[in-house]
Amino acid sequence: MDVDYSKLWEKVKERGIKNKTDLIPMTGISTNILAKLSKGEFISMDSLKKICTALDCDLGDISSFKDYETSVKDKSGVL
Repeated sequence: MDVDYSKLWEKVKERGIKNKTDLIPMTGISTNILAKLSKGEFISMDSLKKICTALDCDLGDISSFKDYETSVKDKSGVL
């Protein structure tokens, strides 16, 4: 499975946050966590909690899982 943070970026945009780096002081996450989010990598639940608290939302409002087989097929066109 892959993680998808596209909902997070939509929420950031909705809140009028113009730059992803503005999340760092707002949430207390590190630059490394922000980089992982930008790459669609897994981060800790503690970091996700910080983001949800700052944005006043739930985990499902900022992330979702993509099925591995679906993501492989999407990337290569073949499964």
